[in-house]
Amino acid sequence: MNTSALVQKLWNYCNVLRDDGMSYGDYVEQLTYLLFLKMADERSHPPYNQRSELWNATTCR
Repeated sequence: MNTSALVQKLWNYCNVLRDDGMSYGDYVEQLTYLLFLKMADERSHPPYNQRSELWNATTCR
C-alpha cells in the first residue's frame, strides 16, 4: 500500500467517526491508538531490526 492510499484510508475513517458524532479530539485519539497498535504488531514480526539498526551494528564493530 502506498502512502497516498494509506492517508486516504485514514481520512475515510476520520469521516466515518466524525459523521457518527465523535469530536475531532476523540477520533484523532482513537485512530492514533489504532495506528500505535498496528505499528507495535508489525514490529513484533521478523525482521525485528530496521536497516538503520543493522547498519549501526555493522559499523560499530
